[in-house]
Amino acid sequence: MVDFVLVAGARLGAWAWDDVVPRLRAAGHGVHPLTLSGLADKRGVPAGQRTHVQDIVDEVERHDLRDVVLVGHSYSGIPVGQAAQRIGDRLAHVVFVDSSVPADGEAFVSAWPDGGAQMRALIAENGGFWPVAPAAHFDGHGLTDEQIARITAGSTPHPGATLTEPAVLPRPLDELPATYILCLLAGAEPSGEVVELLAGGHWRLVEMDTGHWPMFSQPRELARIFLEAAAD
Repeated sequence: MVDFVLVAGARLGAWAWDDVVPRLRAAGHGVHPLTLSGLADKRGVPAGQRTHVQDIVDEVERHDLRDVVLVGHSYSGIPVGQAAQRIGDRLAHVVFVDSSVPADGEAFVSAWPDGGAQMRALIAENGGFWPVAPAAHFDGHGLTDEQIARITAGSTPHPGATLTEPAVLPRPLDELPATYILCLLAGAEPSGEVVELLAGGHWRLVEMDTGHWPMFSQPRELARIFLEAAAD
């Protein structure tokens, strides 16, 4: 048995994993979907990048979890990658679901066009938050109208400081035992950073023929990939 800690991407909370959690528990594993500070039911809690890293570490330590599979989707790959290095021998595997990956000294917005200047301006204009996305943002990702409605209804503005504060990595990220899930409808090729990490020998690439939110569009297949990662 392993313990999965599931962290969804920007604007989402633990609820985003509702269709995945029962499949993992049915296989006999512990499952801990996590809402990061400032989001969903933790809305209003001040949060920066280091807060989100600590949220994940605290979840592992509070439950004294061992053989942990950390899962980070989209934005959350950045705090998950950092937390994975902090939990030491409790870690069994990391799964990055079509996610950003942390680089020491770099922020989430660093990879955006113009170095994130427009994103920083948008955050400033919205009281320090990245506003929720309109329904049209989810078109072309293999989602039904009902699934899009679930995502938009459950989304909350994302704390801007978590996107602009730099990551801190004491060791190379490619030393982690990791699986990277590439969702092909969101982009047919992994980023240059991910290609470099895959070349290190400790990471493997898995492709899914769906969009950026597979926990909604293909929860059964996503759970299967998680279980395979846990068995590595």
